Amino acid sequence: MLSQNKAVGGYFELELPYGNEHYYPSALKYQSARSAFYALLLHYKPKKVWMPFYICDSMLVPLNEANVTVSFYGIYSDFSIRDEIQLNDGELLLYVNYFGICGNIEDMLMEKFDPLKLIFDHSQAFFSQPKECLATIYSPRKFFGVPDGGFLVTRLPIDQPSKIDEESINRCSHLLKRLAGDPENGYGDYKTAEESLKEIEPKGMSLLTSRILCAVDYSSVKKKREDNFISLHEELKNKNKLEIDPGDIAGPLIYPLWLDGGRDIKSLLKKERLFIATYWLDCLKRVSNRSFESLLVSDLIPLPCDQRYSFSKMKEIISEVLNVYRR
Repeated sequence: MLSQNKAVGGYFELELPYGNEHYYPSALKYQSARSAFYALLLHYKPKKVWMPFYICDSMLVPLNEANVTVSFYGIYSDFSIRDEIQLNDGELLLYVNYFGICGNIEDMLMEKFDPLKLIFDHSQAFFSQPKECLATIYSPRKFFGVPDGGFLVTRLPIDQPSKIDEESINRCSHLLKRLAGDPENGYGDYKTAEESLKEIEPKGMSLLTSRILCAVDYSSVKKKREDNFISLHEELKNKNKLEIDPGDIAGPLIYPLWLDGGRDIKSLLKKERLFIATYWLDCLKRVSNRSFESLLVSDLIPLPCDQRYSFSKMKEIISEVLNVYRR
């Protein structure tokens, strides 16, 4: 009998290279970061979790579903925590490693609090290694062309979900359209795919996503992101209002450029087909109009620095940003 009764022959699958393993091979694998967070909450059953004001609403859904009390805290311009927090029995604190540039802040939190009361959200910091805290959450979908996926690294004895996400095929059209043409063609499909991941029942990562992630050249991707980030920072640091330590980056998500009038600049860049995300409109209902968080929503310009782009493309981005900034 053939091994595992696996089919042989027939038509070909999508061609992907072999040879790599997952970047975090021992991590629990989920269909999304938020479902990984939900699984953690169901197991730990905290009384309260401290969350940053500056976070996507999708990470609050698991807390609501698990009936966990939420308290919010603010951050400074270096992304350190602004509020004085005391973690009582049964309370946890979640900190976001914003854009993959906040490793030093995490180290300070590990010294200030009991590490087993800390959850580090690395959805924007895929290449930042997990620390000796309660748990670290990852979202590979923000770094690679995959239809779903989330990782959970934790000391807790949580089992890998037995039920696998089988909807990944229905979330691939935007990936294929982006590969074969212009991003505008697949944007509607992208939004539909994101909407489908709002379900937080913990399921295992799809076989398709797992297979794609095992084909990624991670060392090359990490180096490209860091090199591109540095090239942007060298040219824009004197105009950037954010405090950034270039020595504290690890395969960053984007280059966070904070300029006065950033909202208008983003609109002008969009006309040049330089698409800039906004993080996170959701948080505006939680903060005052002149808070640091609200200014980030309005004026932060997250510039692409990912593995798809060359050094020459970074030069083009810098030139375009400076040209628009001077208008």
